[in-house]
Amino acid sequence: MKNRLLIYNTLTRCKELFEPLNAPHVGMYVCGPTVYGDAHLGHARPAITFDLVFRYLTHLDYKVRYVRNITDVGHLEHDADEGEDKIAKKARLEQLEPMEVVQHYTLRYHKAMEALNVLPPSIEPHASGHIIEQIRLVEEILKNGYAYESCGSVYFDVSKYNKVYHYGKLSGRNLDDVLNTTRELDGQGEKRNPADFALWKCAQPEHIMRWPSPWSDGFPGWHCECTAMGRKYLGAQFDIHGGGMDLIFPHHECEIAQATASQGSDMVRYWMHNNMITINGTKMGKSLGNFITLDEFFSGSHHLLTQAYAPMTIRFFILQAHYRSTIDFSNDALQAADKGLQRLQEAVKGMERIKPATGTTGVDGIQELRQKCYDALNDDFNSPIVIAHLFDASRIINTVLDGKATLSAADLDELKQVFRLFMCDILGLQLQTGNNQQREKVFGKVVDMLLEQRREAKANKDWATSDKIRNELTSLGFEIKDTKDGFSWNLNL
Repeated sequence: MKNRLLIYNTLTRCKELFEPLNAPHVGMYVCGPTVYGDAHLGHARPAITFDLVFRYLTHLDYKVRYVRNITDVGHLEHDADEGEDKIAKKARLEQLEPMEVVQHYTLRYHKAMEALNVLPPSIEPHASGHIIEQIRLVEEILKNGYAYESCGSVYFDVSKYNKVYHYGKLSGRNLDDVLNTTRELDGQGEKRNPADFALWKCAQPEHIMRWPSPWSDGFPGWHCECTAMGRKYLGAQFDIHGGGMDLIFPHHECEIAQATASQGSDMVRYWMHNNMITINGTKMGKSLGNFITLDEFFSGSHHLLTQAYAPMTIRFFILQAHYRSTIDFSNDALQAADKGLQRLQEAVKGMERIKPATGTTGVDGIQELRQKCYDALNDDFNSPIVIAHLFDASRIINTVLDGKATLSAADLDELKQVFRLFMCDILGLQLQTGNNQQREKVFGKVVDMLLEQRREAKANKDWATSDKIRNELTSLGFEIKDTKDGFSWNLNL
């Protein structure tokens, strides 16, 4: 199965075979959040996308070292090289130490990821904890002649690098394109070329976050952190580097240049990028007033939301689209995702009510279901196809519950295993547990008791009582079905 796994590699623009067959250790680095505000829907997509990759590779018996960084220094407000540090600005406005801001929002990010059932990475390094490694990276690039010092800052010499290598090979740009689209900003006078990017910035007197270096008291450029930390924890070459599509240029393009300039080769075998989430067709952003945090989704407190959405609904909503496709948020789309998730959860519960028969009749395809799900995941982690197969399995379960088919013990057990493996373990869609599960059991027993009274009323030809119970439950959103064994019900909210 391993040698059939295909990944869409952004660099080569095609699906490539992922086969570290003689090296079962997989290194995966994913760009994590800049922690100066609450996690939002844009944070959820890469976290869930690469959680799926992590879970599936682990399931295939690869030993995965998954590194996801925390950006807590060097990410400037205007662009990668200019403006005020985002965390320093938050600290100044709220009269806090920068690391207080980092700690507060990192804890909140972790809480949101836990709610979404995103597994923690193997290592979660902070940029501020790896200043030494970033300084060493800058020194290597300087030594190899692809950087220069100017006014206490150090810049990458893009033009010189491009004469030997190709700056722009990930994004498909050439240097002329980059030069024509580079904005004139304060500090550009320090650069030989407008496209050059900062490896180390000399801190202005008002800049809070600063460290000593051979060039000045300052801070590393944003692009340095992933190159330095990826190499420290995953080696000079590792398998997968992921992040949002918005990071292809300039961040990941600059990472390729830094790695190649320092060690003579790229570090990454497969570049994977998830696409964006839009809101009603518009890019999500604070300035547009359509920026929704995960806490606001969970509580329903944002003015664009018509209701609260459970974390698993958000996770299912994201997994319903392939990671390279754009997802457009709307209340209708999330409500549809919620109903879809309920269908799968009801199917799992429904299997517990099925009594195995001596043989399977009226349905087919059960024994092929597992391989179909594997085939979808082996084809560039195609989660929507896996979900479609699970919906097919749900229809089989409902057909049996309606008394129109039967399942053998072996086929029923296979369905249970397929749902447990693909829905829960790999897609990470949790079923209700703990107190919620206990409340649901009690709630279900009450409904069953009412429907049992209705069944007795029908047996006694007490049609008034029978109709009253059915009509009252239907008005509350219950869907009641009479079966040959008694009854079944669903709650459609």
